[in-house]
Amino acid sequence: MDTLGSAFREYIKHVMALSKAPAFVTEANVYQEADNNILPYLDQMVEDVVLPGSGVDGLENLDELYAKAEAGKSCLLLPEHYSNFDLSLFSYLVRRAGGRGEAIGSSVIAIAGMKLNEENPVVSAFASAYSRIVIYPSRSLQGLNVKDNKAEIVRSNAINRAAMKTLIEKKNKGRLILLFPAGTRYRPGDPSTKRGVREVDSYIKSFDYMCMVAINGEVLHVRQKEMLEDEVSKDVVRISAGPVLSCAEFRDKIRAEADAIDPTLSVEEKKQAVADAIMAELERMHIEGEEKRRSFLKT
Repeated sequence: MDTLGSAFREYIKHVMALSKAPAFVTEANVYQEADNNILPYLDQMVEDVVLPGSGVDGLENLDELYAKAEAGKSCLLLPEHYSNFDLSLFSYLVRRAGGRGEAIGSSVIAIAGMKLNEENPVVSAFASAYSRIVIYPSRSLQGLNVKDNKAEIVRSNAINRAAMKTLIEKKNKGRLILLFPAGTRYRPGDPSTKRGVREVDSYIKSFDYMCMVAINGEVLHVRQKEMLEDEVSKDVVRISAGPVLSCAEFRDKIRAEADAIDPTLSVEEKKQAVADAIMAELERMHIEGEEKRRSFLKT
């Protein structure tokens, strides 16, 4: 095993030993505040793998979004999702970006899927460094028989009711809510992992403003389901924050365009159209961001 990978895995062991993240999610613990004892380990892990030239483009957009959050508006961050290190990269690079970066990064509350919290202790330990609201994703219920899984369905409803109540309490109090619109990490060769989930539309409907965020550069490469098997490498990582957008205006525009193309679309299809539009814009930003990132690479 290479030296960088060995060091990374040692950090993981330390983080897992310190983590107090609950192993079982209930409606009583859907909100989990950041553990400041773990954050320094995650910051050091990022520092070890990001190369000079790493940083944030569009910090002024994040500053504008944060100002709106401070004024009581509900604000949403929609980043790309390439690895279980994305939140750590975003948090570290924004907090180190100068200006109000520290306040912006510290204001983030991530929406986290319950499955990873319960089934992957490594991901759960990593996530515990950051404030999060845990939800029961609808896709986790797919394939469950209502008759045979009644208790689990009841549990999912209880968790999501508590999560939505917490979200309502937090989103207008100067916090930025971060949601990965793809709902899963992108896996090369599997385009379905880069498709937005329909639930994104419901979030956009209930928020005032949003910023999309592209992530360019890879330091943790997906290899297996288990994070300990992921490959670690050093790279220049650039975070690109797009302009602040009105959620209502964006959603209305996309739905109107979808209606103009096909007036017979169902409600669910219109939701998917909004999610697809988010992912299309993120892909455009990613391509643009990669061109900028290459200017920071050493020749």
